[in-house]
Amino acid sequence: MTKAIRAKVKIVVITVWLAAACAGTNSTRYSIENSKAYEASLFRQNCAICHGTEGEGKTLDDGRVIPNIRDGAHKYNTDEEIYNHIANGGNGMVPFRDQLTEREIRMMVAFVQNDLRAHNK
Repeated sequence: MTKAIRAKVKIVVITVWLAAACAGTNSTRYSIENSKAYEASLFRQNCAICHGTEGEGKTLDDGRVIPNIRDGAHKYNTDEEIYNHIANGGNGMVPFRDQLTEREIRMMVAFVQNDLRAHNK
């Protein structure tokens, strides 16, 4: 094999490797609507009515703005802050401590942190 052919093969191999590496990154946005995960089901049942089907927030008919819990700056960032807000409500949100179990609230905290927000960094 000549030097020119080896150089071309090397370029092709590097190009294929880079393409595969890029394709392997998870740049797709987590879809709540299409997910079969239990947490996504909880979100659809309890949260989507206000936060929207994909958690991107919306403005209600009465003019209240429901925050986007996926993108941008967030009022609650730590697991404990998110847990307290889900469990106890406040700032216009109803408390879910009587509708969700302790385990489900913890699952929702992880869902927000690991599935909704992590895919948008």
